[in-house]
Amino acid sequence: MPPRRKVTTFNKARAIAWLQDGVSKREVGRRLGVSHSVVVRLHQKFQATNSVLERPRSGRPKKTTQREDRFIRRQALQQRGTTANIIRGQLRVATNTNVSTKTIRKRLHEVGLRSRRPAVRPRLTAAHRQARLAFCHNHARWTRQQWADVLFSDESRFNLHHHDGRARVWRRQGERYNNGLVQERVAFGGSSIMVWGAFSFRHRTPLYHIVGNLTGQRYRDEIVAPLVLPALHQIGVQAVFQDDNATPHRARLVNNFIQQAGVTRMNWPACSSDFNPIEHLWDELDRRVRNLTTTHPQGTCSNCFSSCKSNGRPFLRPSAESW
Repeated sequence: MPPRRKVTTFNKARAIAWLQDGVSKREVGRRLGVSHSVVVRLHQKFQATNSVLERPRSGRPKKTTQREDRFIRRQALQQRGTTANIIRGQLRVATNTNVSTKTIRKRLHEVGLRSRRPAVRPRLTAAHRQARLAFCHNHARWTRQQWADVLFSDESRFNLHHHDGRARVWRRQGERYNNGLVQERVAFGGSSIMVWGAFSFRHRTPLYHIVGNLTGQRYRDEIVAPLVLPALHQIGVQAVFQDDNATPHRARLVNNFIQQAGVTRMNWPACSSDFNPIEHLWDELDRRVRNLTTTHPQGTCSNCFSSCKSNGRPFLRPSAESW
């Protein structure tokens, strides 16, 4: 049931004035947008107390005054990254009022302020913003078919040991370090693999495992020539190749090779990984890989990115359906 609409003191005074002028209770309710019964109770209360003010209510009084509430709200708005504990200390210093952090949060909730994780975006300069805006203007009228002919590409790194700080377990007192209730973690994510991939509306390339540092020559010989060109030929003569502005991608030998191959390359703005739809694919692939993590005995497995010489350490094991 929705909460009952509260009538302000000003509207209560107006209602009593209308009633004293002979206006019916139903008409007063219509003017205020409340029911007939609300006006009846208001009139009865006025006849009993000769006032439209709220009568004292039972219960614990608020620990803070309206002035202190404004101070709490102002501190949160001026320093959006501050904590309830810091505001509590500032309030104690400024007004000598000592309240709990729960009270601070309640006051902020009352004015619609709630703690949330900040949104994440790339660090952009003025030149980056202008380039991104120009890219959007140039491609705003592209049709669905034009976007379907674009081959989006990118690299992504996957940690073999993944830690999620939001994990929770149910346990009793004294079970803190029981086996099965402890989440093991390797510093800096442990070993990792770098993979490259590309996809369009109807095609995708094989997932390529990058071993070591990727140079311009390796990018040309191991990725562009054997993987990108066949995928572009499958799309057709109208195909467009997208890659970002990483140093190996923009090497002179890579640019010359792409021009000689007659490939149409998309002019991609810097610091715009959030524009690339392949980021959503990497996120989905990461989720599926976590579900497919398995433990292999010492040896070599054709389903892994590399040899399983881990003595039982979990390795990523993506299947064909994962990519």
